Amino acid sequence: MKFGLMFAHQVPPESGIASSETYDDMLRCLPRAEELGYVSAFQCSHHVQRDSFCPGPLVAMAGAAAVTERMRIGTAVLLVPLYAPLKLAEDVAVLDNLSGGRFVFGVAPGYVSQEFAAHGVPRDERVGRFEEALDLMILAWSGEPFSFEGRYYRVAEGQVTPKPVQSPHPPIWYGVSAPGSLRRAAARRCVQIMSPRHGLAELEAHFQPYEAAAAEAGWEIPERPIIRQVFVAPTMAEAEEKAAPAVNYLYRVLYGAASAAGDRVLRRDDGSVIDDVGKVAFETFKDRYIIGDPDFALRRIEDYRKAVSPSEMICWMHMPGIPGADAMASVELFASEVMPHVR
Repeated sequence: MKFGLMFAHQVPPESGIASSETYDDMLRCLPRAEELGYVSAFQCSHHVQRDSFCPGPLVAMAGAAAVTERMRIGTAVLLVPLYAPLKLAEDVAVLDNLSGGRFVFGVAPGYVSQEFAAHGVPRDERVGRFEEALDLMILAWSGEPFSFEGRYYRVAEGQVTPKPVQSPHPPIWYGVSAPGSLRRAAARRCVQIMSPRHGLAELEAHFQPYEAAAAEAGWEIPERPIIRQVFVAPTMAEAEEKAAPAVNYLYRVLYGAASAAGDRVLRRDDGSVIDDVGKVAFETFKDRYIIGDPDFALRRIEDYRKAVSPSEMICWMHMPGIPGADAMASVELFASEVMPHVR
């Protein structure tokens, strides 16, 4: 199994951390992480959030490309319906050139109502816009003159240059969980990247329609990446002291709030649905994040290996409110005490 890193750049209001610090932390971390054997760096994103959750993932990954040489860089995920697809195709092509062909285009239709309202995009059109935008972008990445006439988007005459370095285009990873979306991901022969908001049983359930659709299409899935919130320290107590407030915050203000608003269900480890953010606590989702000492991390990683056979675990260590020095200590300890022992 390979390992990568995830960044979000969230700053809880009470943390006292400046937004600029989080970007500095990432740029300082990545060259060292590459030396330590991490193979990727991904940027997640949301929009119109009060805590500076990164709204510009392509810009952030351009910075990541500039300070690394071998790591894949990517979005996990970019909310496609909130973008003009031709402009997005151009920006992705430039980033693939800037990185020397190291870019992974992780995408999703999105689900948070306030993001769609703020951008003037009808939420109920998100899946249709998402799929049509991908059709347009894939056509544009040929580098040849083209036109496009769809339900949501129209290009009378266009051409995208430079072409992406990767042929026919950067890999597209779907960050989705609905059965229909999973089947569409397989039909496009796109890798599915599994969200950290889902527990292990949910991940197993999500792989089933995806794998079935891939088999029906005669396509062998090349990668099985998953994202997990990860933080390691010399002792369980220290890891939980430093990271529990971060996951508490994340599951309360984003995942829990969206579930309580009816945007997207968040289930506890016992399968029940969160309908009140006041019921979110560290213990509520403890089985899905990996927070503890190195031995605990190894045991939990083995659980994931047996259940869903991930090819890569993208570790979200720079979580909201965790100082960069503490996140970096986790990056170092994980590389020295966990990664060498994972089959």
